[in-house]
Amino acid sequence: MSKFKAAAIQMRSGIDPKRNVETFEALVREAAGQGATYIQTPEMTGAIVSDSEARQSAFTTQDRDIIAAASARLSRELGIFLHIGSTAIVRADGKLANRALLYSPEGASIALYDKIHMFDVDLDNGESWRESNAYEAGTEAVVAELPFAKLGFAICYDVRFPQLFRAEALAGADVLTAPAAFTRQTGEAHWHVLQRARAIENGAFMISAAQGGKHEDGRETYGHSLIVDPWGKIIAEADHDEPGVIVAEIDTALSAAARKKIPNLKNAREFAVNTIAAEGVSLRGAAS
Repeated sequence: MSKFKAAAIQMRSGIDPKRNVETFEALVREAAGQGATYIQTPEMTGAIVSDSEARQSAFTTQDRDIIAAASARLSRELGIFLHIGSTAIVRADGKLANRALLYSPEGASIALYDKIHMFDVDLDNGESWRESNAYEAGTEAVVAELPFAKLGFAICYDVRFPQLFRAEALAGADVLTAPAAFTRQTGEAHWHVLQRARAIENGAFMISAAQGGKHEDGRETYGHSLIVDPWGKIIAEADHDEPGVIVAEIDTALSAAARKKIPNLKNAREFAVNTIAAEGVSLRGAAS
């Protein structure tokens, strides 16, 4: 079976996980009502919390997390694969992970992925982020084999690291993901082109649910949840930053077809980089 209906849920998570669960559940039900059998939520579905002390009370271990519990219940009740794009989970060592979770139609947790690349950046207008101050980076890429697709995991800032997606594509993934809470500044500049590039260069679908709008903790995210086909065509988009659902029919045979037309995964070659210093060369007219 290569065809299925996928949904990406756009949210505006606040600081209270209990309120976010209510919104999350309503949107998952809406997506399932539209026939989606794979449903993805954005990064930080459970809560978006900047304050370090508030994080201590908002987040807990996976076995006690209300998003995890609701996901197990909903996936079983609705008979869906439910992919929590990420939520903050307290690890066994007490550190926080920015963790993606995948639940089966039986309600079982069948895969998890901890975000590898931490969003440590200094943007224009004084906007600065240090994700590594709060979260411990993951160390393993993950590909889950579903009845209708091989699903590769990533989260938000990971999308800027093509080697992660290439490794998953080489491992057989024909659907790649990058659920996100992209800032408005970076989203307006790079969101669409990064999503389309990862799809094109790997001959894979990209499904990326997003956070959108002004959040309770003060940050602003871009929205524009996307589903992109292996040829780089956007086949579904939430063209705004409001909460909602987008749905698209996915046929993974299109991934195989794209990879047959342009077999860059097979054609890649190993190479060395030779850096040569141009000593004793001056430009004509250059200032002395």
